[in-house]
This record gives sequence, structure tokens and C-alpha cells, in this order.
Amino acid sequence: MSTPNSQPVVIYRKRRNAELALCLLAAAFGIGGYLITHLNRDAALPSNWIAVSAIWLAICIAAHLVVRLKLPYADPVILPCVLALNGLGLAMIHRLDMSFDPSPNAATMQLIWTAIGVALFAVTLFYLRDYRVLQGFSYILFIVGMILLLLPLLPFLSSPNNAANGSQIWIQIAGYSFQPAEIAKIVLTLAFASYLTENRDLLQLAGRRVFGFQMPRMRDLIPVGVMWAAAVVVLIFQNDLGTSLLFFGLFVMMLFVATSQVRWVIIGVSAFAVAAYVIGQLAPHVATRVSSWLDPFSNYEANYQIITAQFGMAWGGLFGRGWGQGRPGLTPVASSDFISAAIGEELGLVGLVAVILIYLLMVARGLRAALTSTVIFGKLLASGFSFIFALQIFAIIGGVTRLLPLTGLTTPFMSQGGSSLVANWLIVAILLLISHQARRPQVATVPATVANLADDETSLINLNEGTA
Repeated sequence: MSTPNSQPVVIYRKRRNAELALCLLAAAFGIGGYLITHLNRDAALPSNWIAVSAIWLAICIAAHLVVRLKLPYADPVILPCVLALNGLGLAMIHRLDMSFDPSPNAATMQLIWTAIGVALFAVTLFYLRDYRVLQGFSYILFIVGMILLLLPLLPFLSSPNNAANGSQIWIQIAGYSFQPAEIAKIVLTLAFASYLTENRDLLQLAGRRVFGFQMPRMRDLIPVGVMWAAAVVVLIFQNDLGTSLLFFGLFVMMLFVATSQVRWVIIGVSAFAVAAYVIGQLAPHVATRVSSWLDPFSNYEANYQIITAQFGMAWGGLFGRGWGQGRPGLTPVASSDFISAAIGEELGLVGLVAVILIYLLMVARGLRAALTSTVIFGKLLASGFSFIFALQIFAIIGGVTRLLPLTGLTTPFMSQGGSSLVANWLIVAILLLISHQARRPQVATVPATVANLADDETSLINLNEGTA
């Protein structure tokens, strides 16, 4: 579409009806997994299946209606992908509950956290009309993010979950435990995007060329050094390889997106690799992670979780044992870190690949929102949030399948855990907001009129003419 005296304007279609159809399909995944599990195990549907299905369907439709009302031009694929993953996670957690007697009812709690996440998603869309108000507080947000990231090191906030999971990543306040790193990843992504928006030109152009390689200035390396130090602290004192890898990898990838220079990736990856090697030689818990990755059978009891997950996925084969017909409950904490192993056992390699494809589609649409945005801050923010999902999926599914050392990250929207689920719903809200503002019709700008002087003759003007 073009208007007189204006540049062509691309008008995106809203596609809200397409999103509604995809949301209903996504809701059917979760309901289908729930019902098939009971049919396979009990040969009958549970007495409350209509109420449970109606609640999940109502949550899905409510999320869609909020987007339809507040963000009519938002990407129509991101929300259905999130609902499909959330529903499959709920169905699998419920199936894992059925492996224990008495049932821990983790699925009920996860459904409550999902409702809270969707409610906060709606509140964000109603009250955050323009995400650009979050720009300009880079240093304050960075300090807040660092405090949240290192909060679990305070002894008086320590949670009993730290001893149970082997990582110092939980805090407990008023009897409730949560992971502050899940909120920190939102705050730090905002801080990185804001800082790189203001300093990308300096990071891109400043520095001397040495042997054909443009070296950054020392002052420009300070932010990289600070993030590197924070990653090392998390790795050593919190025993959390996943969080350390996630935050440093996020910063380096956003640096690359902002500057389009590979040197930052080389510097970042080299610094992290050196630190991981040195710490692996000195810290026993990191060496144990590497050992359980390369040779898990060298210590059967210590690596029991990864070994049983491997057996389960092997038993599942190509098409899986079927919902409710495997034994994923044998893997400790299967509903959290190892829920992808449970999917692989009961839905097979085909089912696990299908889940990965849904994740890839969601990440691709997030990156598309970044490409579509005409605002640098929006581009960096959308790409940063998309990288968070991509890095988490790569690290946790790579760890469960032994492609990488096990990191302990959660599988977004599927793993049991309230803080992760709520934080991810907030990220989706901001992603959809960026997408909406990038896709909505823009006000056509009228270019300034430029006089055509091509046919005029060059003449000399006497500036002293007419003066005394």
C-alpha cells in the first residue's frame, strides 16, 4: 500500500481467527494427552474429565481473547505454540503423578501456576502499552538483575530445595520457595538491550586493528568481564552450570546481534571455555558433571537419574510406549529437569522431535518479531528473549540426551515449577507486544521536500554587495 508523497507501507493481516483455531488445536493436545493416559491405564475416563478439560480450554481461550483485544496485530503463532507446550507439560506431569501412591498432585499445583502466569500475562498486556518505557534504565536494571541472580548465596534466605537439588538456586520467603534467576533473566535481558542500544556504535567501530583483527578497547571489555565474573561466581558457588551458561551466552549473543561482529563471540566463548576448564580442574562438582556426561556408568548410583532416563528413551524407541504405558516415574525428578525424557519414553523419538519443532517454531517467530521491529531496542529485546528459549531448550534437552553435560535448566512451559512458568509467560507477553507494535500499520511519513537544482547554473555570490 502507498499514499501520495509517501513510502510504501506494508499492512500485515491481523489473523486473529487463525490464532483462535490454532489455540483450540493446542488445547486439544493437552486434553488429549490427559484423556488417553486414563484410557490406557484405567480403560475409562476420570469422573472429573469434563471439568478439567473445561478449565484448560477456558484458560486457552482467555489468553487468546486478551491478545485479540489488546494486541490485534501480534504474531498469531507464538501463543498457540506456548499453549501446546504448556498443555503437554501439564498432561505429562499428571501422568507422572499417577506413578506414585499417594499421588503428589503436582499437576494441580502446576495448573494453578499456569492460571497465575496467564493472569500476569493479561495484566502486562493491559498496563504495558509501550515496551519502550523499559529502555534507558540499563545500569539500574543490571544491578537489580545481579542482586536477584546472587540472592540464593545469602544464607538466611536459603531454601531446603537447594539441598534436595544440589544447586544453590532457590530462596525461601514466608515459607514459599522460588528461583530468583527466573526473574533475573527478564531484568538482565532488558538491561542488556538498553545498554547495547545506547553503545552499539562504540562497540562496533572503536578499537585498533592488530594482524587484521579489530581489537576492542579495554573499557569496552568491562561489561563482558563483569558478566564473565558473574557467570564464574554462579558456576562455583551456586553449582549451577545451566544458569551460568544461560546468562553469559545470552549476553554474548545479544552483543553479536547488536554489533554484527564475530570477534565478540570469539572473545566470549574463549573466556567461558577457559573458565570452565580451570574450574573443572579445581571444583569437584563440575568435574562430576563432565564425568556423568562422558561415562555415566562409571558411577551408577551417582548418575542413576541420567542412566534411567537413557533406558527409558531407549525403551520408548521411535514411536514410544504410549501415554501412560511407560515407566517414566523410575527417573528421579522426572517432572522437572527430565520431563523431555518422559516425553521420549511415552511418545517416542517422533513425539520428542515434534515437541522440539514446536519450540523451534516459537523461537523462529520470536526472531521474526525482532526482524520486523523498526526499533533497535525492540530488535535486541525480542532476539534476547528468543535466545533465552533457544539456549534453555538446547541446554536441557541436549543434557538429557547426553549431547551436552547436564545443566539443570528447566524445559520452558513444560517442566514443573511456578517461578519458571510465570517468568516465561511474562516473556511471551513482551514478545507479543513487540510483535504487535512492529506489525501494526505505521503512520506514513511524508518525506521532506528537496529542491531540484540539477538545471540551475553555478553562480558566484558577492557577500559584500550592498554593504557599506
